[in-house]
Amino acid sequence: MQRLFLVRHGPTHAKGMIGWTDLPADLSDTGALKRLDRFLPDDARVVSSDLIRTVETANAIERARKRLPHHPKLREMHFGDWENLGFEDVSATSPDHVRAFYEQPGDIAPPNGESWNQVRARVSATVDALLAEDPNDLIVVCHFGVVLSQLQRATGLQSYETFAQKIDNLSVTEVIIKDGNWNTGVINHCP
Repeated sequence: MQRLFLVRHGPTHAKGMIGWTDLPADLSDTGALKRLDRFLPDDARVVSSDLIRTVETANAIERARKRLPHHPKLREMHFGDWENLGFEDVSATSPDHVRAFYEQPGDIAPPNGESWNQVRARVSATVDALLAEDPNDLIVVCHFGVVLSQLQRATGLQSYETFAQKIDNLSVTEVIIKDGNWNTGVINHCP
C-alpha cells in the first residue's frame, strides 16, 4: 500500500484564473502550517511544482522529510489568454467559450491554454512516475487543479462533478493506492 497526500499550497489572495502565474503564498498562518506538518507522515517524500507558492509551502513542511526536485509538470492548469482574468472578465468577451469550459470540462481549453483532459494526463503521468520511484508515501504540494485531477482518478467522478469539489488552501486530500486500485482517504482535510 502506498499513500499519496495532495496538499494545496497556501493562499495567494489573487482573484481570477491563476494558473502558471508565479505568485507567492501567504504563509502567515503558522498554526495551520504546524498542524499540517503534524498530520503528514514523517517518512514521506515531498515534491512540489516549480511555482513559488508551492515551493514555499513545501519548504514550510519539509523538515527532515526527503525533498525531491521541484517538478514543472505538477503546475496548475495553464489558463492561456484567460490567465489572471476573472470569470466576469472572460464572460464579457467569450461567454459561450468560458461557460462550456466549466460546464463541459474535457477537451475545451482556454485560448493558448490547456484543457482539463490535458491537465489530467500531464499530472497523472507525473504522479505515476514519482510513485514508481519509491514505495514510500508521497506528499505532493500542489494546486487546486492538480488535487482535483487525482481526486477524480481515485473517485471516478465525472469531470463536471469533480470541478464542483471544494479544496481549501493548506488542506490535505489523501489517496490510498493498493494493488493498483486508487481510493480516497480524507478529502479536503484542514488539520
